[in-house]
Amino acid sequence: MKTITMADVAQHAGVSKSTVSQYVNQRYDYMGEKTKERVEKAIAELGYSPNIIARSLKQKSTTTIGVIVANILHVFSTQVIRAIEDFCNEANFHIIVCNADDDPIKEKKYMDMLRAKQVDGIIVFPTGGNLALYQQLVQDNYPIVFVDRMVPEVEVNTVLLDNEKAVRMGVDLLVEKGYQRIGMVTPPLEESVTPRLERVSGFKQALKANNQNFDPNLLVSEEIENIRIKLDELLQQPQRPDAILAVNDRVLFEILHYIKEKKLSIPDDLGVIGIDDVTFASFYSPSLTTIAQPAFEMGKKTAELLLNRIQNKTQEKETKIYRFEPLLMQRDSC
Repeated sequence: MKTITMADVAQHAGVSKSTVSQYVNQRYDYMGEKTKERVEKAIAELGYSPNIIARSLKQKSTTTIGVIVANILHVFSTQVIRAIEDFCNEANFHIIVCNADDDPIKEKKYMDMLRAKQVDGIIVFPTGGNLALYQQLVQDNYPIVFVDRMVPEVEVNTVLLDNEKAVRMGVDLLVEKGYQRIGMVTPPLEESVTPRLERVSGFKQALKANNQNFDPNLLVSEEIENIRIKLDELLQQPQRPDAILAVNDRVLFEILHYIKEKKLSIPDDLGVIGIDDVTFASFYSPSLTTIAQPAFEMGKKTAELLLNRIQNKTQEKETKIYRFEPLLMQRDSC
């Protein structure tokens, strides 16, 4: 079959080729309604499809961005991605989502792939393991925004929760409720994973502010698959915790599974607060007190920063850390 061109549409509609081009690129400022209808009808009748690759080359833009998430299993990550997609869709941009599994090698492969596909910019939940690559992107004036994690050596706009405040809200509530021995459970404390480090730091500060001593025996830092084993050890101690803060949603899942297995009662046997407002928190029995991240607002801000950077095409004079406020969702688990 003959490929339908823009010239064919123009001839069929009785308009100029430039008018068809303006219609395809949604530039309607000086186009009458009847002209728009004729072009639209011609496109439908001929089955014309714009050559996206040719248009990208001409405009020097693919209207596509990449999003590399550290671990897509987190509820927070999927909510941020959804907000990014919503914002980009409104701006007629597309997104390609990649999951790095917290693996710097995989992250680098995705970065190389996305740049080979000539995406206009990249949003990254950085693993922290590709410092030279991040710095090269900045040096090349390539649009990039970090979310959820900081890389202090790289001058990039970064969107984060106020992690220390989130933990402080949880500790304050537990102390107010009369809990005396508050524990925390987290995946391994890695330098590159900003939320874990900041939340543990905030935990220690919040205990001190509430005149409670930090007991290292009540802090569990372990791989997700081993958390239930460590919880068993934690709760077998003579001075066991009477409440636990879960650093993120995946840790909370493990704590809830453990409590069900051991037939413990929340909050009678153990008070529980999770950071990340999981979707089932309000109808779990008992309903779960959580510290919510404003994930959709954070995702929107991240996309806005990147698209502004792409469309302005200028090197930023100053990069910023954008901190978002956590929200206490007080329910029945403590």
